[in-house]
Amino acid sequence: MGRQGMGRRLAALPAMAILVAAAGMADALAKDKTEQALEANAQAVTLDTINVQGDAGGTVGYLATRTSTATKTDTPLRDVPQSITVVTKQQIADTGALKLEDVVRYVPGVVWHQGENNRDQIVIRGQSSTADFFVNGMRDDAQLFRDLYNAERVELLKGPNAMIFGRGGGGGVLNRVLKEADGVTRREVTALGGSFNDARVSADAGGRVNDSFAARLNAVYEQSDSYRDFTNLKRYGINPTFTWTPSAATKVTLSYEYFYDRRVQDRGVPSQNGQPYFPAGYSTFFGNPDLSYTPTTSNIVMASVDHVFDNGLKVKNQTRFQDSKKFYQNVYPNAASPVTAGGLATLAAYNNTNDRQNIINQTDWTYKANTGPIKHTLLFGTEFANQKSANARFTGFFNNLTTTITVPASNPVSFVPVTFRGLASDARNRTNLNIAAAYGQDQIELTRWLQFIGGVRFDRFDLGYVNLNGQSAAYGQTFGRIDNLVSPRAGIVLKPVEQVSLYGSYSVSYLPSSGDQFNSLTPGLVSAEPEKFVNKEIGVKWDVTPRLALTAAIYELDRTNSRFPDPVNAGFFILSGATKTRGFETSLAGYVTDQWQITAGYAYTDARVVGATSTIILPGNRVALVPYNQFSLWNRYDFTDNWGAGLGVIGTSDFYASSDDTVILPAYTRVDGAVFYKLNKHLRAQLNVENIFGTRYYPTADANNNITPGSPRAARVSITASY
Repeated sequence: MGRQGMGRRLAALPAMAILVAAAGMADALAKDKTEQALEANAQAVTLDTINVQGDAGGTVGYLATRTSTATKTDTPLRDVPQSITVVTKQQIADTGALKLEDVVRYVPGVVWHQGENNRDQIVIRGQSSTADFFVNGMRDDAQLFRDLYNAERVELLKGPNAMIFGRGGGGGVLNRVLKEADGVTRREVTALGGSFNDARVSADAGGRVNDSFAARLNAVYEQSDSYRDFTNLKRYGINPTFTWTPSAATKVTLSYEYFYDRRVQDRGVPSQNGQPYFPAGYSTFFGNPDLSYTPTTSNIVMASVDHVFDNGLKVKNQTRFQDSKKFYQNVYPNAASPVTAGGLATLAAYNNTNDRQNIINQTDWTYKANTGPIKHTLLFGTEFANQKSANARFTGFFNNLTTTITVPASNPVSFVPVTFRGLASDARNRTNLNIAAAYGQDQIELTRWLQFIGGVRFDRFDLGYVNLNGQSAAYGQTFGRIDNLVSPRAGIVLKPVEQVSLYGSYSVSYLPSSGDQFNSLTPGLVSAEPEKFVNKEIGVKWDVTPRLALTAAIYELDRTNSRFPDPVNAGFFILSGATKTRGFETSLAGYVTDQWQITAGYAYTDARVVGATSTIILPGNRVALVPYNQFSLWNRYDFTDNWGAGLGVIGTSDFYASSDDTVILPAYTRVDGAVFYKLNKHLRAQLNVENIFGTRYYPTADANNNITPGSPRAARVSITASY
């Protein structure tokens, strides 16, 4: 689609939104008072239900109706002026999702990034990030893989979110809401097996110890191979949680998690003539599998205290401590070298230690007040954090001589000895980051049909950096930078009827010049200003029925001050790069009938470089890993109380592996399916088949020559016993 065509779509959306609202007005006005009373009653909170409703987030099947994440106050989704996708616990289970990558596939406007196959990484609205992951609204800042064994739901909040979440979040954030000890008795074990020697077992058990104390334990163990040669993974985790309610006004929650993940690190296949190198097939491994692996260990402690004072003032204090130790080593297709016309591939190697220790504390105060007929929901909060990192990269030398070797692309597995002795340019450093933030927000209800939200956040970002590369002339040098960041947000919600909201929003976010993981600070970046993200968005949210919700939004997201290498001064950067993303997103989730559930989404995303000094990444280039069109659809239909089936379709148009627009990943459509069987209240089974028709596709990449082939047809069977 050309830019003029996109412009016409952007201009037409307000009229379209009004037409959608008008179409639903007659049905909305006909809603009877009994139904309204039932909805109000469903939102009531008692001591016995506070944890259950808080975890469930107002969810019914695939539909979520409320969130406390987007505004830090319990708010109906249709009253939040922002595009939000909530993947509920049932959708996670029905699609057979085990990891975040599986969830993202069914979210419009989000693409999974390969992340060098050693970490979670996402691209939201054209912005790639390794750091915009959160747990219960708190930053989950480490480069690792996460599992869904202890997740209640996953929330994708689109657009800059710094007012709520702080630095970064330029395209959006991914927030996991974890399972809590809610007092409900449960004893459940799930065993899974399938293609490529998949094997996994998980458990969820807990209940009420007494009237004021509840406990819960989630655990998982997985050991599986892969459709890729030589690759496998082993992971396990345990997460006990406790909830204490000493009074109806106070709730205390404690959580500890230990998680271990070890896998062969697979960077995929290189390219040839601007396309993925297919003669390698689905399974061919490039590199040395014996030397390519990544073990990660995490210890995480979380504590939260909620209290409601007699005057209605609420306070929530959360603390999160995380200690993650990670090592990754790989022999892989050299990112700069495609397969030659003569059929030769180039391999490179390095290893990296990446340890991270975070301690974060948040305090949120909320209060509801009236000024005459105007209603206010006031929020004030503070956040204090310290994050320490240690990074050490060592480039590998083949036969202790050269940093690259060539191998036949038809037989690219190499067992040539590699010595990891490093280069003077390798990043070896220690960083210490201190963050202090304060924020305030007011949700204003002028009338039943008109609401405003406005807020601002101040962050002090104080980073210290020490160069520990003994081979570098800069060894022992220290750098530091302090950024004082002010991030505003404003929104308006117009509700012509209760079931329809039209909204507009404006938000700003910043990313300090040290990058997502603040380990790239150099003399050339010490004086550099942060990157800036500005998002303008309008949209409509329509509860078509009480159990079926439709949303649509258009937006324009500008990223400025992006870093591009200075072609004259090595190691320095010129912050004149810029990108512009324009897009349209729509989704439908909920019950079509009592037996038929659906979640569907479509995104049109035009993300382009609009300013650059690089001779490779030019103005007009499309941003990496951003297809123009994305479509996803998942259905579940229950034929009887015992039998059901699911059908899913995922499709994208073509997109580029890198922003130099030289290697293109072809368009594809993938079909998934599932069958559900419930023998009785104690035993149920599920079959999931991924890529039913065996489509050949490449869903993601890390660079032009690190491209991941998608899985061929794969089946998994799970059996769940509860008692």
